[in-house]
Amino acid sequence: HSCLAHPLRSVLGALAIAVAVATEVLVIIAVDGVEKSARITTARTFGSDTFLLANVAAPGQISRRELAAKLERNSPIRRSDVRFLERYALGKVIYAPSAQRASEVTAGARTFEGALVTGTSATLAEIRDLGIEMGRFFRADEESRASQVALIGADIADTLFPGLDPLGRKIRLRGRGFSVIGVQARQGTAAGASLDRSVWLPLPTFERVFGAAETLQVFARAPEPDQILEAEDHARISLRARRHLRPDALDNFDVLSPEAARGFVLRLSERIGAAAAPISIMAMLAAIVVVTNTTLASVTQRTREIGVRRAVGANRRHVMTEVLAESSLMALIGGMVGILSALLLMTVLSRVIAFDLRLGPGTMFWSLVTAGMSGMIAGWYPARRASRINVIAAVRSE
Repeated sequence: HSCLAHPLRSVLGALAIAVAVATEVLVIIAVDGVEKSARITTARTFGSDTFLLANVAAPGQISRRELAAKLERNSPIRRSDVRFLERYALGKVIYAPSAQRASEVTAGARTFEGALVTGTSATLAEIRDLGIEMGRFFRADEESRASQVALIGADIADTLFPGLDPLGRKIRLRGRGFSVIGVQARQGTAAGASLDRSVWLPLPTFERVFGAAETLQVFARAPEPDQILEAEDHARISLRARRHLRPDALDNFDVLSPEAARGFVLRLSERIGAAAAPISIMAMLAAIVVVTNTTLASVTQRTREIGVRRAVGANRRHVMTEVLAESSLMALIGGMVGILSALLLMTVLSRVIAFDLRLGPGTMFWSLVTAGMSGMIAGWYPARRASRINVIAAVRSE
């Protein structure tokens, strides 16, 4: 009844709670979104159950001193190393060597600059989800013949063949013609770089165009997901044996696991969570102060009413319950408004950034619980003050 009698005051209190709850919900969605993005990006660029053998893996995540030490200690990975690994894989590991170069790609009068050209093995399709939307990846026989075929990314397809079906059409790299046999679905970005500017070639074809790479990266995975640790150990032991390393010698190569590949983005999400938690707490504390003040104002205006009720038999518990119910109702309404506002904003952001952001029922439930508890906390002091009103003085007040 009091909330309806003073709508402006009630709206102010509910709005404060709504802002606090919306902030809390958006923080949770943002952290979950970053973690989800880490998993998706890793799967797209690395493979969810994949590990990597490289001369130096993840150079951007180590210091310059560590990078210099690794470059001095580690040896390049050559085709002969890969052949040794494949010979002794024993069905425990699937390998796919790869090399990359940036290059210009043309088709007729159109040009795409800064394409990321990757030469790799046909087995890469067994290791990573390449997200092929049209066509296919190249086959093992095409790799062995060094066929001039290519899988291209969405940006390259849109730039070179706008409004056309790219399959079967020709692109040119360094003056050589390649038939487009597949197009990837749009992949988005990773660490600010587009994943849709890729050109995938058989490794022997890549070497004809660009020459042999100084060092290869080798993607690898186990035949079964539950054998990933065994596969990683087998690959490490095999490459150490190839290089005749003593048992006490350090690896002169890097092994990057999926967890390590996700680590940078996950650490970023932890930092976001650590910075965002105090913001959510401060917003909720500010909302509690606002609700406390509005409830206190309500109690002050109803002093005579409370005194009359006490005079005709209402006890302190009844008065406290009523005031707490008023502040809790205000907070719950604000909590629901905050959740709806966060859902609306999340829907808009999902469309703008083309990323699926979701609000789970658990988050909504605990947000409402938090709002209700905030209302109880905010109403405690005004309720206690209302229950201790002097009945005679209250009845005489105007």
